[in-house]
Amino acid sequence: MSQNVALSLGAALLAALVLACGSDRPDATDSQYAHLLTFDTARVRLTTARVTTTVVAELAETPEQHTMGLMERRTLAPDAGMLFLYASAQPDSSAFWMYRTRIPLDIAFIDSTGVIRTIQTMTPCPTALAAACPEYPAGARYVAALEVNAGFFARHGLRIGDRVLLQDTLTRPGTTRPPTPHTP
Repeated sequence: MSQNVALSLGAALLAALVLACGSDRPDATDSQYAHLLTFDTARVRLTTARVTTTVVAELAETPEQHTMGLMERRTLAPDAGMLFLYASAQPDSSAFWMYRTRIPLDIAFIDSTGVIRTIQTMTPCPTALAAACPEYPAGARYVAALEVNAGFFARHGLRIGDRVLLQDTLTRPGTTRPPTPHTP
């Protein structure tokens, strides 16, 4: 391919990307980034003393998925979310941010036994500079963090001390993670 043809194709692709990023259609951004990373999903149960609530959660398990998270999404179904899973406990000083995240979210930080240790509401960061976005430290050690639409936990009566059944993520079809070892 000649250099002129390659430059023309590159310019056309860049123009298409710029036009797609500027779309006001509510679903344009979601589908536009769908090819970048794929996420497994699982139905995850959250339990209080009286009620069980189910969330269809996309599972962020790799560092790349952790970084992408819900960036550039313009909508999230009322009973949907993203569950960030970690192989080891994360320190209480670890933080999430809302860089390029367009919807307000609640986040619950969950310990290794599935107990919700902290809940925070995070607002979209309107700046184009990542360093200008506030951080939301966990405030407790955690092995998972669940992001849902802002207000979800309050609407469902979920609070600190309630549980997220993390074993739901291990029994999904097609899982690539090995089952948790059983010790007698």
